[in-house]
Amino acid sequence: MQRMSEVTRVLASDAFQGRAPGTPGEDKTIPYLIEQFKAAGLEPAGENGGWTQIVPMIHTQLKAPVNVSVTQRGQTLPLKFPDDIYLGTVRPVDRVRIENAPMVFVGYGVTAPERGWDDFKGVDLHGKVAVMLVNDPDFEAAAGEPVAGKFGGKTMTYYGRWTYKYEEAARRGAIAALVVHETDAAGYPWTVVKSPAGENYAIALPADSPQPVLLQGWIQRDAAAALLKRAGYDYETVKREARTAAFKPIDLKATLSADIPVTLSHITSHNVLGKLTGSKYPEETVSFGGHWDAYGIGPADAQGRTIRPGAADDALGLAAMLEDARLFAAGPRPERTLVFAAWTAEERGLLGSEYYAQHPLFPMQTMVANLTFDTLQWNGPVKDAVLVGRGQSGDMERIFAEAAKAQGRYVTDENHPERGLFYRADHFSFAKRGVPVLLDMALAGAYDMVEGGRPAGERWLDAFTSKCYHQTCDAWSPTWDLRGAAQEAELFYAIGNRLANSREWPEWNASSEFAKVRAQSAAARGQSAGKGERGRR
Repeated sequence: MQRMSEVTRVLASDAFQGRAPGTPGEDKTIPYLIEQFKAAGLEPAGENGGWTQIVPMIHTQLKAPVNVSVTQRGQTLPLKFPDDIYLGTVRPVDRVRIENAPMVFVGYGVTAPERGWDDFKGVDLHGKVAVMLVNDPDFEAAAGEPVAGKFGGKTMTYYGRWTYKYEEAARRGAIAALVVHETDAAGYPWTVVKSPAGENYAIALPADSPQPVLLQGWIQRDAAAALLKRAGYDYETVKREARTAAFKPIDLKATLSADIPVTLSHITSHNVLGKLTGSKYPEETVSFGGHWDAYGIGPADAQGRTIRPGAADDALGLAAMLEDARLFAAGPRPERTLVFAAWTAEERGLLGSEYYAQHPLFPMQTMVANLTFDTLQWNGPVKDAVLVGRGQSGDMERIFAEAAKAQGRYVTDENHPERGLFYRADHFSFAKRGVPVLLDMALAGAYDMVEGGRPAGERWLDAFTSKCYHQTCDAWSPTWDLRGAAQEAELFYAIGNRLANSREWPEWNASSEFAKVRAQSAAARGQSAGKGERGRR
C-alpha cells in the first residue's frame, strides 16, 4: 500500500500539471511510467521493441461567435450556445459551415438487427441533420409494451450511448447529429453536457477513412419539443411512438445552418505498454489497463488551485495495476502472456485504448480478457465487490464472484446501470472487438465499508462525485486509507492469475451486443487452445 500511495503521490503532484495529453505534463508522465514498468520487472511491449505506442490526435475548440439557427415554417430562429444547444466537432477543420441542412427526427437512432429494431427504415440522411433521443428504446417502456426488455430496460446498452448515435449518423451520411437531452435518460444534467465548452479531442484519421459527422452535440428537450411542435407533432406522443417498431423517421420541415470558427491543433500522445511473456501459450494474452491522463490545468477554484491532478482517477488505478505487475513478475511465469497498459486520453473519449484497439500490438482474437482499473476509492476496506455490466458475460461474472468470495467479499451490482458506465471506460474499446472484460470502478456504486457500512460508502461516493470528480480536489493525501484499493488490486490479480494459468476462454452471453463479434474469431481460439474448454476450467 505504501508503494501504491507513493506512485499516486508522484503522478498527482503539481510537477505533472494534471497529466493532459500533448502537454508538458505528458512529457513528465511517460518517462516516469516507463521507469515504473521497468522497476516492476516488465518487458517492453510497445512499438518497435520499445515501451510506447504513438497515438496521433487532433484537438478542436469552437470559438465565438457560435452562430447556429433553424429555419422552419418561414421563420429563422437562433439556437443559443450553450443554453439551447451544445456542439463540438471532431473533424480536422478550422471552420464549421453548414447551410440549410434538412433536419430529420430518427427516434432513438438505433439499428439493431439482432433485436429486431430499426429506427431508420431506409431514410436517406446524406447531408442532413439527425435528431435523436438519448438512451435505449425501452428505457421508459412500461411493462406490457412490446419493446419492454428488448434492450436493457433501465440498464443502458451501447445503443443508448451518444457515442453510438453519432457513429450511426456518420455511417448513414449525416452532416450533423443532435441528441435530445433529458437528465434521467442521459444520466447527468445539462451542466455536465456543456462543461467541455466546445472542446474536443479525437484520433487523427487518414483522409481516405470514414469520417465522423461535421457537427455533433446535444439539444435541450424543450428546444427539440418546439421543433416537433412547429412541424405538427407533440413531443411526448412522438416519444411513445419511437418506442414501437412501427416508428418511421419524421421530416421536421426544418433546416439547420451553422457558421463556427474552430481552433485546430495536432497532438502526438503515447500509450505505455509492458508485458510478461507466457511460458506455454505466449500468443494468448490477458491484458490489464488503466489511463494515465487527467484533466490538466483549468479555471482556478475557490482556493486558487488550477491543476486537476486525477489522483483517484486514475493515478491510483495505475498504482494498483503496477502492484499486480510486480506480483506476477516476482512469481512463476504465467502460461499465457500478460500485457499491462497505461492509456492516454481516456478522459477525452477513450482515445488511447481505442487507437490501440484499431492498431493492436497483440491480436484481439486470442486475448482472453481485459481487466481495467479506473478510479479506486481511498476510504478503507470493504465487504463487497461492485460488478459493472451485469448480464453481459455470465462467465466473467462467475469468475469475478468466485475471486471476490475467496477474499471474503460478496458481489453488489452497480447502483446506476442507466448511466452506462460499462461503456465509459477503456475496457469498452476491447469489448467492441469482442474481448470479454471487467471494470473495477469506485464510481459504479457505494461500497459496504468495513467501518460504517453502506452509509459510509455512500458518503464517500457522494462527496467525491459532487465535489472532486475531474476537479482540483481529486488530490493525493497522506491520510488516505488504501486497504480497499489494495483489495481491488488483489481481486484483479487473482482473476488474472486464474485466466493466465488455465485453458479458460470466457464468453459473452448470447444476448450481448458483443457476442457476434467474438464469435467471428472463434476459429483463432480453437487453433490456439486445442481442446481447451470455453468459459470453464
